[in-house]
Amino acid sequence: MCMRKARRLCGGVLAGLVLSLNAMAVPEGPGLGMPATAADVAERDISVFADGSGLPAGSGRVQDGINIYAAQCQACHGPRGIGGTAEELVGNGRLDGPNPDKSVGNYWPYATTLFDFIRRSMPLHAPRSLRSDEVYALTAYLLYLNGIIAADAVMNAETLKAVLMPNRDGFVSP
Repeated sequence: MCMRKARRLCGGVLAGLVLSLNAMAVPEGPGLGMPATAADVAERDISVFADGSGLPAGSGRVQDGINIYAAQCQACHGPRGIGGTAEELVGNGRLDGPNPDKSVGNYWPYATTLFDFIRRSMPLHAPRSLRSDEVYALTAYLLYLNGIIAADAVMNAETLKAVLMPNRDGFVSP
C-alpha cells in the first residue's frame, strides 16, 4: 500500500512537471536576421555540378575572354595565366612529383567545375561580380590557354559540359 502511494505521488509529480514545462514559453532564437524568402534562396543557389546541371544561360568566346582576363585576372595570375602572385592557371607539369603542378590543364577534372569556381570566387576583390557571359568567356580562354579547346570555340551550357578535361579520370568518384 505504501508503494502504491509512492508511485501515485511520483506519477503526479512527473505529470505536473511535464505540464508545467509544456506551458513555459520556448524562446524562438536570438531574433537576429530575417527569414529567407524563396527569391533569397534562388539568388544564392548558384551551384554548378560536374555533369553541367546548374549552368546558367549565356555563352562566351575565347576572344572575349582575353580582354576580361586582362582586366580582371592578370594582376594576380599573370599574363596568359603564368607568373602572377596567385596560383598559375596554365601548365602541364607533373602531378606526382614533390611540387605538383595543379593548373587548370592538368589538374581540374571537369570544365564545369572551373566555371563554378570562377563564378563563385573570382575576381578576388569582388566575388560573384562577373556576369554569366563573362564567366563563360573566361572559362573558354583558360581552356584555350591550356590547349584543351580551339581558339574559335564558344562555351555555353551544352559545349562546356562536353569538354573532356585531361585529368577527368584522375579523381575517384564517391
